[in-house]
Amino acid sequence: MPKELIRLVDCTMAFDGEIVLNAINLTIHDKEFLTLLGPSGCGKTTTLRLIGGFETPTSGGIFFDGARINDVPPHKRRVNTVFQKYALFPHLNVFENVAFGLRIAKIPDGGGKKSRLPEGEIEERVQGALELVGLKGYHRRRVHQLSGGQQQRVAIARAIVNRPQVLLLDEPLGALDLKLRKEMQHELKEIQRQVGITFVYVTHDQEEALTMSDTVVVMNHGNIQQIGTPVDIYNEPVNAFVADFIGESNIIQGVMHKDYSVSFAGRLFECVDSGFDPNQPVDVVVRPEDVRMTPPDGGQLRGTVNSVTFKGVFYEIFIDVGEIEWMVHSTSAPKIGDEVGLLLTPEDIHVMDRPDLFPEGAEALTLEDVDPEPEFEDGGGDGEDGEEA
Repeated sequence: MPKELIRLVDCTMAFDGEIVLNAINLTIHDKEFLTLLGPSGCGKTTTLRLIGGFETPTSGGIFFDGARINDVPPHKRRVNTVFQKYALFPHLNVFENVAFGLRIAKIPDGGGKKSRLPEGEIEERVQGALELVGLKGYHRRRVHQLSGGQQQRVAIARAIVNRPQVLLLDEPLGALDLKLRKEMQHELKEIQRQVGITFVYVTHDQEEALTMSDTVVVMNHGNIQQIGTPVDIYNEPVNAFVADFIGESNIIQGVMHKDYSVSFAGRLFECVDSGFDPNQPVDVVVRPEDVRMTPPDGGQLRGTVNSVTFKGVFYEIFIDVGEIEWMVHSTSAPKIGDEVGLLLTPEDIHVMDRPDLFPEGAEALTLEDVDPEPEFEDGGGDGEDGEEA
């Protein structure tokens, strides 16, 4: 387990009396690629600015290598930042943009004084940083002669050339087109691996978070909703917000009658979840790629196809099942108006707590309100990719 590098303890941030971070606690490890993910206004950029020293928390502590750094200014922290607007100097070429921080830096000379870095060391470090970001030979170019992706690489080179222990990246791919953004996701992860430093990355794009991160921190309304690996966050969301924000989901209200038994959509299903109170109202999450289409009589649920949209590698299908419209991702496409069955296995069903469960006067479903799971005919719904039999 890598050592702890940064810790935020009960950090609260308020602007004009409005809480934007609500006593969050977060640990970041050495050489970790950690992503702060959430919608606009969730507090992710404020968290980044606290780590960088651009803001001071209203309350709580920020610790770096065990030392409290609340009052340490940004230039004295072992942290550099790459912003969405790269802030490159238009009057300087690529080399001088990258070398800028090195030229103003001073190092101890052994005699109690500080001196500038030798020109030879600056040259070596700048060329090394440019090669690392794929810009070898671009050192004499002007900023206006570069594409958006190349400018972003210059900004990264300028940040890593100073050899920070942590690199903060505030939505650095936001200004790039889709194809280039996807390419840069993989390149950023490779750069992080090569330089061996901690990356703290801010984005609202869940694909970026899942593609690059060792750890994802999902935030909403100034609170941390869930921390985990990309696989854990996607497969085991802790609440409906995380499930809905990370990928597509069918989220249905249900009742957990006992361990491994939940009812929703008017049916009783086996599941793999336990530890809930008897007859506890819950949210049930089913990912659209986990729903298998069958002949009408071959699934637990039965519905009518409302729409079919081609998405490239799959079809996105909406199926009307009573009061609920289900989203299904499949490699085969039924026709609009077709009747189909929907088949779920226990592993496809994810159960989670649901706050503010029912409006006043409403009652939860009981076992008497649901139909038992139907028996299936042999061979019903065994299609490997959710294909219609």
